Amino acid sequence: MSTPQRGRPVVVGVDGSEPARRAVRWAAQEAVRRRVPLRVVTAFEWLRGQPIGYVGMGDSYREIMLGVSRRHLAEAAQLAEQEQPELEVQSQLVVGFPIAVLTDEARRAQLVVIGDRGLGGVTGLLLGSVAVALGAHAECPVVVVRGDAETPDPEAPVVVGVDGSPTSEAALAFAYEAAAVRNVPLVAVHTWWDLLVDPAVAPLLDWDAIEDGERQLLAERLAGWAEKFPDVPVRRVVTRDHAAHALVEQSLRAQLVVVGSRGRGSIAGLVLGSVSHAVLHRAHCPVAVVRAETTSAG
Repeated sequence: MSTPQRGRPVVVGVDGSEPARRAVRWAAQEAVRRRVPLRVVTAFEWLRGQPIGYVGMGDSYREIMLGVSRRHLAEAAQLAEQEQPELEVQSQLVVGFPIAVLTDEARRAQLVVIGDRGLGGVTGLLLGSVAVALGAHAECPVVVVRGDAETPDPEAPVVVGVDGSPTSEAALAFAYEAAAVRNVPLVAVHTWWDLLVDPAVAPLLDWDAIEDGERQLLAERLAGWAEKFPDVPVRRVVTRDHAAHALVEQSLRAQLVVVGSRGRGSIAGLVLGSVSHAVLHRAHCPVAVVRAETTSAG
């Protein structure tokens, strides 16, 4: 029997797909870590989902599809309760499109969790539009559950990308908290491939000195956080590489990768920064996307 829990919930979006089931398992475990309820939500897309061939059925077809959505919701809530019997599980069916529904849920949540693809995913498309939109606009951090492992290595580290941008600072806060609650190391990744140098001048530069300077920059950006979380061991990775490539490589040995929604090189108007977008598409483990305006606090 579940016991009442307080605080803003962890919200998980479901649609009956296998990626959504993986998201439910991950979200249930995370809600237990945070000691808050899990809110299971499904969006009922009646207007968009009504096929032309069934227009004549009217309310009958709507009731059939509504029943399917309710069944998916009940199955997801049951799965969460089976995975974490002590967890308080709430469930809600909301009429509307998934992006709008989950964006609204994010205003009252401390975390939104979704699968990397839903039932509407197209073969060959590695990431659903819901994941991209939420990563850019949700008012709380968003975790997209990627990877095929049902039970990721509990001792694997949390990885975070660090570039000094406002969203990078927010990502650091989230990553340190995630590593602390899991009692695992944190891997801080800082890359400098985007250093612009005239090809004619490049052979004259002291690349070792530049790398030393980048290491010092990373140390400075971590200094305050290390004081707040002295029990979290940190491994620093400084490399001349593309940020997305380095983070995807690290995700092979991680249980969670944390990125800011936009980095220092992002262009105003982009829905999602190029690095976070690429990591969401290619990472081998769950990915947390954190905006500068969001907080992971309960």
